[in-house]
Amino acid sequence: MSTDFDVLVVGAGIQGAGAAEALAKAGYRVVILEQLGIAAATSSRSSKLIHGGLRYLESGQFQLVYECLRERRWLLENKPQLVRMVPFYIPVYRYSKRPAWLVRLGLTLYALLSGVTSGYSRFRALRKSEWDHLSGLSTDDLVAVYRYYDAQTDDAALTRNVIESAITQGAQLICPGSLVGAELTAHGVRVDYVADGQLNTLRTRALVNCSGPWVESTNARCTPALPLPPIDLVAGTHILLPLSLGEKIFYVEAEDGRAVFVMPWRGKTLVGTTERSYCGDPRDVVPTIDEEGYLLRTLQRYFPQTRSLQDQDILDSFAGLRVLPKMEQSPFARPRETLLCCDNDKAPRILAVAGGKLTSYRVTAHRIVKKLRPTLEAAESPDGELIARSAKSSLSEKERNL
Repeated sequence: MSTDFDVLVVGAGIQGAGAAEALAKAGYRVVILEQLGIAAATSSRSSKLIHGGLRYLESGQFQLVYECLRERRWLLENKPQLVRMVPFYIPVYRYSKRPAWLVRLGLTLYALLSGVTSGYSRFRALRKSEWDHLSGLSTDDLVAVYRYYDAQTDDAALTRNVIESAITQGAQLICPGSLVGAELTAHGVRVDYVADGQLNTLRTRALVNCSGPWVESTNARCTPALPLPPIDLVAGTHILLPLSLGEKIFYVEAEDGRAVFVMPWRGKTLVGTTERSYCGDPRDVVPTIDEEGYLLRTLQRYFPQTRSLQDQDILDSFAGLRVLPKMEQSPFARPRETLLCCDNDKAPRILAVAGGKLTSYRVTAHRIVKKLRPTLEAAESPDGELIARSAKSSLSEKERNL
C-alpha cells in the first residue's frame, strides 16, 4: 500500500517548523498539520530571546547552555535579518540573592561556553561613572553592574521563516487542520483530519507530534498512544508598557528571587516572565491579575521613573505555555532538555516532542531526522515486507552526527 507522505508533522510552532524543514531538506515528503496558525501559541509568546540561558548554569545544565550558545552563533550568521545581538545588563544590589562574585563566576563560565574566539563572549563590570547612563536604573544600594551580550528575535517571524523554508524544500502545509485520529498500521500511519469542514484521510510512513502544550491530547488521538513521561504545563506571562528604556535588556531579580527580563520591544518595554503551573485547555491560558502586578512591581523596583504607572497603563499582556517534566521542584529549577518519545527505538513510526527551546530548535530537528532515518530509509516490497533504501538526498556527515 503506497503512502501519501513520508512524514506528517503535527504543529507549526518552532519545533514543528524545524522538524519539517530538516526532514524536507533530507529529501522526504513532508506535510504539516496545524490547527490554529503558524506560531499561534507558545512560539509567539516567548521572551523573544536567542540565548544560551545564563540562569541554567545555576542548575548545572552546562550541555544545554553550550548547545544553545552554539545555535545562537549559527542563527546570527545565517539569519541576521531576524536575530541580532543586544547588550544585557545585570545590576547587583546589597539585597540581591546572587552576590556580585557569583554573577561574575556565572558570566565567566558563560563566556567560556560561548567560545573565546567570539567577540560577543566578553563581559565587563561597568564603572560607577557609567551607572547614570543606564536608562534611569536605581543606584540605591547598587554594588555592581555587569554587561554581556545575547541575542533578541521576533519569535513568530522566525517561525514563519522556517516554515517558508520547509515549503521551499517541498513540504506542504494544511492550516487550519485538526487531527481527528492516527492509527499505526502494518504499512505506516493512517491519519484522519478535518480541514475546510471536511473529514479527510492521508497515509504517512511516520508521524511527529510537535503540538507543544497539546502534546498529550495529540498523543491520546494516536493508536496506540505513546507512554509519555509525566509532564506539567507551566504558564509564563509578559506585559508590554508604553515607555522606552533604550536598546538595552536588563536582567533583574523579582521580589522572590526569580530572574526577570526588562526588554525593548517595538519602541516600548516588554517585561517577563512568570512561572505557574497550568491545568486546562491551552487555548484558554491568559495572564492573571497577580502576574501582571508582579511584573509591574519588578519593573518599578528598579526604575523609579515607572512608579507612577498603574495596572491600567499596561498596553498588552500575553501568556504562553512551557512543557516541563513533572517534578516537586519549582518550575524555575526544572531541567529544560527536550524529550523525544517514540513507539519503537529502532524504527519509530510515531514520535512525540515534549518541551523544546526556541534557540535550539535545529538541534531538536536533527535529532528527529536521526531518530526517524531507519523508518524512512526502508521501503515496502510488493509483498509488504520492508527492505532498506536510501533517503532521497543524503545528510551531511555533520548532520548525521548531531
